[in-house]
Amino acid sequence: MIILGLTGSLAMGKSNVARHFRARGVPVHDADAAVHKLYEGAAVAPIREAFPGAIVDSKVDRKKLSALLSGKEQWQKLEAIVHPLVRQEKEKFLQAAQDKGMRLVVVDIPLLFETGGDKDCHAVLVVTAPFEMQKQRAMKRAGMTEEKFNAIVAQQMPDAEKKRRAHFIIDTSGPKSATARQVDAIIRAYSGR
Repeated sequence: MIILGLTGSLAMGKSNVARHFRARGVPVHDADAAVHKLYEGAAVAPIREAFPGAIVDSKVDRKKLSALLSGKEQWQKLEAIVHPLVRQEKEKFLQAAQDKGMRLVVVDIPLLFETGGDKDCHAVLVVTAPFEMQKQRAMKRAGMTEEKFNAIVAQQMPDAEKKRRAHFIIDTSGPKSATARQVDAIIRAYSGR
């Protein structure tokens, strides 16, 4: 089974690419979705202990947690809690796909390189777009501010470095049909479809 790592910085079009893989029958593990699930389950107790005030109604309140993440040490503390739990979810996903006899699976991990997750992949696909387009897309998101955008981008590996380390690059600045054709070419290369 081929494990394709899917990554890209904020607002580069990664979700659209992941949707296209799913639509073509390729299983996709979404690390962000796994985090959302963990914030209502297994991550609640350790986050309550590490970040008092971040839990509301037995769930992690992302806005309250975000307000408590003022520096690198706090981010590292959160990552030490969340990343191992997300890895466990990914392993369950991979085992289920293996059991179903899948030839290709995608692991959608925004911080793939930053967390060393690329070492667990046979190949890496980086989704990219020009910086101004990225910023325009990001600023349309609810609750996004210039300060928040800059903080998120600063946490992530630069786009140029991601592209340098990629096996495949999909530029999402064109029409969605062009993005879809690029995804289809990767699927054909790995699964013979």
